[in-house]
Amino acid sequence: MLMVGNVIVHIDIITEPFNCDISKCHGLCCQEGDAGAPVTLDEIADIEQNLDRLWPQLSAGAQAMIDKQGVAYPDPEGEMVTTIVAGRDCAFRGCNGCLLTNKPISCHLYPIREKRFGPDLVGINYHRWDICRNAIQRGRELNTPLYVFLREPLIRRFGQEWYTQLEETVAEMKNQGLL
Repeated sequence: MLMVGNVIVHIDIITEPFNCDISKCHGLCCQEGDAGAPVTLDEIADIEQNLDRLWPQLSAGAQAMIDKQGVAYPDPEGEMVTTIVAGRDCAFRGCNGCLLTNKPISCHLYPIREKRFGPDLVGINYHRWDICRNAIQRGRELNTPLYVFLREPLIRRFGQEWYTQLEETVAEMKNQGLL
């Protein structure tokens, strides 16, 4: 683990190869699982604001579930997550540009998962899932660590200054022979 600003970063985010190839996995992370993607209240409002434009792109099953429970629901831990269809598929899977604005940050960051430890302390971990094996292989081939592949979403979530600090921390660790 290393600390960058107020974010605890698991070392695997720095060291593990990853480079998603959606043409190989076809977005399985949006289709598999037992809960939707974590969403903030602002993201729920964004989805609701765009729902009329999204509606024609949604499957009949997604439309029915959204009619029944809304665009999001609380998971067993009480965290708000996107509505799912048939107990596994994200209702918004396949939407052009996801939400026609920004993907929920939890989707954009995947396979990094965030956990809040307090108002000013966050931890990020690498969520390993067998469906991402092609991304791991491609990351090895292209020599792309996870934090480099997810540069844009990490900057979106934590800011350019934070990401620059992360890069500097990684460079210093390499210089010291720790990586």
